[in-house]
Amino acid sequence: SELIKPYLGSKYKVTEVPKSLIFYMSKHSGPVNEIQWCPVREQSHMLLSASMDKTIKVWDAVDSGCCLKTYSCHSCAVRAAQWSSCGRRILSGGFDSTLHLTDVETGKQIFSSKTEFRISALKFHPTESNVFVCGGFSPEVKAWDIRTSKVLRVYKAAVQQTLDILFLPEGREFLTSTDAVSRDSADRTIVAWDFQSAAKISNQIFHERYTCPSLTLHPKESVFVAQTNGNYMALFSAQRPYRINKKKRYEGHKVEGFAVGCEFSPDGTLLVTGSSDGKVFFYNYHTSRIIRTLSAHKEACVSAIFHPVLPSLLATCDWAGEIKIWQ
Repeated sequence: SELIKPYLGSKYKVTEVPKSLIFYMSKHSGPVNEIQWCPVREQSHMLLSASMDKTIKVWDAVDSGCCLKTYSCHSCAVRAAQWSSCGRRILSGGFDSTLHLTDVETGKQIFSSKTEFRISALKFHPTESNVFVCGGFSPEVKAWDIRTSKVLRVYKAAVQQTLDILFLPEGREFLTSTDAVSRDSADRTIVAWDFQSAAKISNQIFHERYTCPSLTLHPKESVFVAQTNGNYMALFSAQRPYRINKKKRYEGHKVEGFAVGCEFSPDGTLLVTGSSDGKVFFYNYHTSRIIRTLSAHKEACVSAIFHPVLPSLLATCDWAGEIKIWQ
């Protein structure tokens, strides 16, 4: 992409809040569950989207706003999808209980496997590119190795569903957020795990009675944020014992039963989130104040993500199947 080239060698500039719509992309016939920019800087014009319409699409979301490819390997809603670190493959999981690793160029499946549960969350290991963790409608979370197509480890918690998975830096530990747990269970809604031993490090991180549909890590500081169904985002330390910061709460947006995602800007100054009323909220990370809101969609906006290279370029998606690019 000619637009990205000038930025590749330079340091990331300060993030600015986008003001205007560049592309309106609408080829999905069902809600978009997930969007993700390609992690390879040179190929970061490509945006991946996973939808309830059973498809995954790849878009040129920087230069043209066109859909480049559509992959139809799932027979039910695609709930989670991730680029591989090399940008040549897409890992996906859905309500058909299958996992697929698809070659972006050919559309062929490099790896496919059936699980015993509907999949709702997937994450590649940050340093081991052939390993990923997946969870869903099950008390178990599993780590897989793509090379052997086998489960490496199983992590067991007293829950009904895994909503999101977040690896902490280096990947030695990861967090899972879960649905409301049974009353007699000691497990709270965020659980920390030791990746290698599968031991539970902590299940007493978040004590509110809210579920957390998404988790996100700060790019520079050792903290993470949890989106909560209490219509606020909570800030935690990313080091044991993962204490909550009671002085900072990011509130004003609405979550209300949607899996609304949240993310930090690449420079770490802004925290952005969708909202069930279709707006996008930009918070100052340090002061937790709302800087601006963007009336982005008519339906619930479930994801808003900053481009990894271009300052102020933002992708958003919604429950009506629309994807928009802002600058």
